Amino acid sequence: MNRSHWTVFLLHLLVLYVFPSNIHASAPELMRASIYKEGIDISQYWASEKLDGVRAYWDGHQLQSRRGNNYPAPGWFTAGFPDHPLDGELWIARSTFEQLVGIVRTKNPNKEQWSQIKYMVFDLPGSNAIFSKRINLLKELFSSLNSPYIHLVQQYRIKDHATLMEKLNQITAAGGEGLMLHHGDALYRVGSTDDLLKVKQHQDAEARVLEHIPGKGKFIGMLGALLVRTEDDKQFKIGTGFSNAERKNPPPIGSLVTYKYFGKTRNGIPRFASFLRVRKQY
Repeated sequence: MNRSHWTVFLLHLLVLYVFPSNIHASAPELMRASIYKEGIDISQYWASEKLDGVRAYWDGHQLQSRRGNNYPAPGWFTAGFPDHPLDGELWIARSTFEQLVGIVRTKNPNKEQWSQIKYMVFDLPGSNAIFSKRINLLKELFSSLNSPYIHLVQQYRIKDHATLMEKLNQITAAGGEGLMLHHGDALYRVGSTDDLLKVKQHQDAEARVLEHIPGKGKFIGMLGALLVRTEDDKQFKIGTGFSNAERKNPPPIGSLVTYKYFGKTRNGIPRFASFLRVRKQY
């Protein structure tokens, strides 16, 4: 390598070292939900619908994913947003998750597509108040906003487990994903906490694809099942939930997939695991 090439090489190293933020985004510090289990005092919690959107943090200037990447939201979309940090979801409607993902992952935003999206806000991460007070602060904040693209998620009380299950059944029957429970006395705590709970008829999780298992019978020449591995190193097969198109073109080996299941065995293996989607990285 001649001298001029060494100079260019060293300049590249200097840029990477001095300006690492240009290469890697900083992920926002967000509150994450745990799984609801019967037995808690539900009367102490606020309930809201669990939206099947994508998590979005508004830092006062731009919308970020939970991985710290900026969503390509048009300027007119965020024009009426406040300069306060907000926690919420980009959402279109029930059962439109794949459509939403296709829009927010496009680098060149389409006005007609983005006009379908709403930013649904459910928390105020910059506040030191408890959640019940944060709700009132959000209501006060939203009373002065004038944008059709930002909305406050409705929060309400549920008295007991039976009422919670009744509400859950109503929402899922209408195409909703589930419910969220947020303790009224909870501060905004970063990371996973029992102060925030998700309630669903089934649970879902993610696993890494290890192998494509060939199909038999009507699935000869296509995917029969995926051999996957979870973060805690549990291996199992997912053989249902695939469309014929997905069986002909299965999720790549090494990709992350989302699956639903109904409880676990004594060995920690998900019961009745069924494929939902390839997990998009935001």
